[in-house]
Amino acid sequence: MSAYPPPAKCSFASELVRTATSLAAAGKGILAGDESTGTIGKRFAQISLENTLENRRAYRDMLMTTPGLGEYLSGWILFEETLLDVTRDGKGTTADLLTAQGIVPGVKVDKGVVPLPGTSGETLTQGLDDLGARCDAFYEAGARFAKWRAVLHVDEPSAAPSELAIRSNMDMLARYAAICQVHGLVPLVEPEVLMGGRHSLETAMVVTERVLATLFKTLADHHVFLEGALLKPNMCRPGEDAPAELHASPAAIALATYTCMRRTVPAAMPGIFLLSGGMSEEEATVVLSEMNKLACPKPWSLSFSYGRALQTTSLRTWAGKEDNEHAAKKELLVRAKANALAARGKYNGEASRGAAGAPDGFVPEF
Repeated sequence: MSAYPPPAKCSFASELVRTATSLAAAGKGILAGDESTGTIGKRFAQISLENTLENRRAYRDMLMTTPGLGEYLSGWILFEETLLDVTRDGKGTTADLLTAQGIVPGVKVDKGVVPLPGTSGETLTQGLDDLGARCDAFYEAGARFAKWRAVLHVDEPSAAPSELAIRSNMDMLARYAAICQVHGLVPLVEPEVLMGGRHSLETAMVVTERVLATLFKTLADHHVFLEGALLKPNMCRPGEDAPAELHASPAAIALATYTCMRRTVPAAMPGIFLLSGGMSEEEATVVLSEMNKLACPKPWSLSFSYGRALQTTSLRTWAGKEDNEHAAKKELLVRAKANALAARGKYNGEASRGAAGAPDGFVPEF
C-alpha cells in the first residue's frame, strides 16, 4: 500500500510513487529523445544524414551508451519505435541500455495533433483509443513512465488559446494520465504553451497560469493520483517574434515561471520538468539555474526535460560518423552535467561555448 492513499483504487499506487520519486531525484533530469520518425528526419537533414532505421538506431544507441550519463539523468523519453527496438549489437533492447545506466525508460504515447473544429487553427492531441493496450505493451517492454504533449498557441488578435482549446486539451491530458496510472505508468503531463508570436512575458505568464489551473482542476476531476504523476510545462517567455523592448532576461523568465508554478502546481506532485521550447542549449540551462537559485519555497523538484537543448551539439558533432562518437558523447555529457548543476541552482556558465549558445535552427515537432 502506498504511503499516499490514491483518490481511487489503483493496484500500482506504490510503484507509481517509487517511479515518480526516482525521476524527481535531486540534481537529475529527463532527456526527451522521443522525436517521431518524421521529426528525427528533419534533424538528420541538418547534418545531411539519411533517415533510416539503422541511422536512427545508431544515433540513439550512441547517446545511451555515454559513460556516466546516469549520474545526471533520471529518465529518458523514447519514441515507440525506439523503445521496442533492439540495440545495434542485437544483444538487448533500448530499455536495457538505459536501465544499465540507472536511467528509467519512458515513452511518448500521444499520436500527434489534429485540427480542433470550431477554432482558428488550434489543435487537439490524439491517441486515446487504444492507449490502455499500448500501455500494457510498453510496460512489458520496460517503460515505467509515459509522456503526452498538448499544444496551445498564443495569438493575441484572435484571443488564442481559446477556452475550447484549453478545456479540450486538458481533458485529454487528464484522461491519458488516468489510463496510464491504471496500467502502471507514471504520466509525465505536458501542456505546452508555444512561444511563437509577438506577445509579452506578462501575456505568457497569464496564459500559462490559466492553462495549468485548468489542468489541475481536470486532473482532480479524473481522480489522477498526483503523488504518482509529474509535470512537463513550458517556461514563461516573451514570444519569439516579440519586439526588442519586450525581451526578458533569464532572471525575469525564471521568476515569472517559478511564480506561475507556485500559484498552480500542488505540492503533492513530486517534480516539475521544464521543457526548453526551442531555446538554445545554454539559455535553457541558465534559466533553469536562475529558477533554482531563487530563495523561495519549492515543494517539488524543479528540473529539466530537454530534447534539443541536450542533443543539438552532440548531434552536430556526431554527424552520422562512427569516428565522431567519442566526441559526441563527450558533448552530451557536458550538457547533461550543466543541467544537473542548474537543477541545483549551481550552474555558472561552465559549459557556455561554441554552438551551445546559438539557436538550434531545428523545426519543432507538431
